[in-house]
Amino acid sequence: MNDLFSNDSVLEQTLSRDNIESLASNSSSTHLIDCDLEEVNLANLDLAGWKFERCNLRRVDFSGTNLKGTIWQSCRGAFATFVGADLTEALFQSSDFNNAVLRRSTLVSVSFRSCKLTGADLSEARAMGATFEETLLINAKLPAYSFHKQTLRKIDFSQADLHKCDFRAAVFEDCSLRDANMGGSRFAGADLRGADLGGLRLIDAALFRGATISREQAGQLLSELGLNVR
Repeated sequence: MNDLFSNDSVLEQTLSRDNIESLASNSSSTHLIDCDLEEVNLANLDLAGWKFERCNLRRVDFSGTNLKGTIWQSCRGAFATFVGADLTEALFQSSDFNNAVLRRSTLVSVSFRSCKLTGADLSEARAMGATFEETLLINAKLPAYSFHKQTLRKIDFSQADLHKCDFRAAVFEDCSLRDANMGGSRFAGADLRGADLGGLRLIDAALFRGATISREQAGQLLSELGLNVR
């Protein structure tokens, strides 16, 4: 494997589990660039501190893997599995992990920036301090997540499962909650003026007790009763 190294970097390689185990045993952290790991089983390995850049991670199995402090830059990881993985303080930047499975993972202080997580399953994750910015979470599963006092910028929660989420005192900037399932969620003190509330029914209005909405949004709610706001 020594021929793969260049200052602890691996470039443009198709890698197997055996390759990754060999790399892990020779270095405390490794930088993979333009590598192909599609459908490789990397469950229960220790890859803390690794960096994945422009890698193909489609359907890779990271179940139970130690991924603390990892960096994921411009990766493609559709249908990747992170069940029970530890992603504490990981950074995902400009990456596509649509339909990824992160159930029961540890997402403490993880950051997702400019990512695509359409259809991703983040249920039952430990996510204290997790942040999302300019990220697609369309049809994603995030039940009971806490966004308390966060400023949410350019996040698309359309059709997402957000039931029992904590949005108290959150500020929405150019976000969408269109057709999301928000049953049991809390919005007291939230500023929703920068959120698309399309598909909201008057019966759901009680969810937003104590939140701030715009006149236009109020008119949208009243239109459900067939009333015109002038």
